[in-house]
Amino acid sequence: MTESFRAIPIPAAKGNRYGFLDTIRGLVIISMVFYHLVWDMVHLLGVSGIDMRSSGMFLWQRSICWTFILLSGFCWPLGKRHFRRGITVFGAGMLVTAVTLAVMPQNRIVFGILTLLGSCMLLLIPLEKLLCKIPAAAGLALSLFLYFFTANVDQGYLGFGGFSMISLPQSWYQGNLAAYLGFLPPDFFSTDYFPLLPWMFLFLAGYFLYRTVSGSHIWRRIRVLNVPALSFLGRHSLLIYLLHQPLLYAIIQLAG
Repeated sequence: MTESFRAIPIPAAKGNRYGFLDTIRGLVIISMVFYHLVWDMVHLLGVSGIDMRSSGMFLWQRSICWTFILLSGFCWPLGKRHFRRGITVFGAGMLVTAVTLAVMPQNRIVFGILTLLGSCMLLLIPLEKLLCKIPAAAGLALSLFLYFFTANVDQGYLGFGGFSMISLPQSWYQGNLAAYLGFLPPDFFSTDYFPLLPWMFLFLAGYFLYRTVSGSHIWRRIRVLNVPALSFLGRHSLLIYLLHQPLLYAIIQLAG
C-alpha cells in the first residue's frame, strides 16, 4: 500500500486582488518547506528519532495537502485561463515524475499532487456548466461526503474510516490508469500519490466553498487582507516547489 508523505503547493494567480488567499498559500508554503526538510533529513541523512509515519507527522503533511487542494478548488472560479493553467500544472507534475524516475527512482513521484491539481483544473472545464446548476451549499456538503466516502478506495472499498460498506472488484486494481484514478495496484509505488479518488472531491469542495462564501460580507472584507512577504511566496508557489527540493538536497549534501 502506498501512502503519500510529501506535500506540494498549487500555483497562485497573478495579481493581488485576493491577498488573503496568497497570504494563506505563502504560510503553508513555509510549512511545506520545513516538512520536506525534515523528510530529507530522515530519508537522506538518516537522522533518527523522527517517525515520519507517526500521527503527528501524518497530520502535518495532510494539513499542507488539504489546504493546497481546497485552495486550488476555491481559486478555480477566480481564474480565466483554466486550460492554460491546467496544462501548466499537469506538465509540471509530469516533469517531476520524469526527473525523479531518472535521478532517484527509489523515491520516484508518480501521480503526485501537481498531476492531480492539473487534472482537476482541466476536468472542471467541461463540468462547469453542470456544477453551476448545483446549489453551492448542497454541492459543498455532497463533495465532502464523497471525499470521506471514497477515502479508502485504494484499500478496496467504499465506506467511512475502517467501516467497509461496498467492496470493489479486485479486477479494477490493475495498471497505471487504475492507479491514476485511485484504484491502487499492489505493485505500484510512489512517494507522493494523489489520485483522482478521493482527492478530486476535496478540490470540488473548495470550488463550492468559494461559491458559498463569495457573496458574503465577511469574505468581501477579508479577501484583501495581505501580508506582503507571505503573499509574495504564495504567488510564486509553483516555482518555489520546483526549486526548493534541489536546494534542500544541495544543503543536505554539504551538511553530510
